[in-house]
Amino acid sequence: MFGRTLTLFEVLGIKVKVDASWLILAVLITWSLAKGFFPARYEGLEEVQYWAMGVIGAAGLFVSIILHELSHSVVALRHNLPIKSITLFIFGGIAEMTKEPPFARAELNIAIAGPLASMALAIFFFVLSGLSETVGLSVSVVGVLNYLVLLNGVLAVFNMLPAFPLDGGRVFRAFLWQRTNDFAAATRSASKLGGFFGMLLIVAGVAFFITGNLIGGLWWGMIGLFLRGAAQAATLEIGVKQVFENKPVAHFMNTNAVSVTADLSVHDLVEHFIYRYHYDLFPVIEGGSLIGSVTTGQVRQVPREQWMTTRVGDIFEPCSETNMISADEDANKALSKMRRSGNGRLLVTEKGRLVGVLVLKDMLELLALRADLEPED
Repeated sequence: MFGRTLTLFEVLGIKVKVDASWLILAVLITWSLAKGFFPARYEGLEEVQYWAMGVIGAAGLFVSIILHELSHSVVALRHNLPIKSITLFIFGGIAEMTKEPPFARAELNIAIAGPLASMALAIFFFVLSGLSETVGLSVSVVGVLNYLVLLNGVLAVFNMLPAFPLDGGRVFRAFLWQRTNDFAAATRSASKLGGFFGMLLIVAGVAFFITGNLIGGLWWGMIGLFLRGAAQAATLEIGVKQVFENKPVAHFMNTNAVSVTADLSVHDLVEHFIYRYHYDLFPVIEGGSLIGSVTTGQVRQVPREQWMTTRVGDIFEPCSETNMISADEDANKALSKMRRSGNGRLLVTEKGRLVGVLVLKDMLELLALRADLEPED
């Protein structure tokens, strides 16, 4: 989902990151607050005050979204669901769980935590704004606090729309899951509703655009496209999980693994293996034992003039959790490992012995073939 990200800090063992797209949003929010929102509501202030209010307001948005996502994360941790990271991007933020909630009640608790946190922040800033007016603080301070009241109220209400993957859509999925005891069917239904709301937002965006509200139209249209895309991705993910559910890795691996020795030169690896077999990963053997793997990415790090003198043993990746999986492991776990590590191939072992290679491309081709032969009604 994300492009380049920057890790800002870590809290509760969770990395808080910011996507490059959020920096664009921060600039747009600051500009719109300084040149539009605050001048329209608080006339007569100096330009520098409006820009200061815009910067502080954007920072308040940043903190509010982080607290919203942290609330999800804290509840997820209480349900023993590890959170890999929180990433801020152009449409808000997302807490990345390493696995789905184990039951409907956990899904409900995690989903509702975000809107409740946003509503609590809205109440907090409302009280703070009232106290600030009472003690006579400046209009600029009160103005920013009022903006944060509105902001968090909107975050709470908008996120409760029953449009998956918004929090309200997850609440709706939890409700369906509880009633039917079918997580996959609940996800498909919630995703369809999310796609419908996404289309409504796209239509609203077009209407705004036609009536002259260009920025508003563009913004609502983009949010609508995001919702539709995310909902369709969720449906696809469920389909993928069902295809590979309860099936071992051994069922999908390539048993004709081509291995290389650690003393092989990079030149010979390229000429006699990569160019011949067209693979991007080869298991590495030393003394008859599997010691790791070598990839085309690692070859690219070696200057061409050093190919003859560099050995595979100098550049290979040793066996580890990121590039290995057991033959009897669930195929969905293998897909999750591939997604986290970025590896498109995994070494498949049985009792420490290499028995094959699992290739993501082969699994995707199987999905495409299945979709062609067994289209959904």
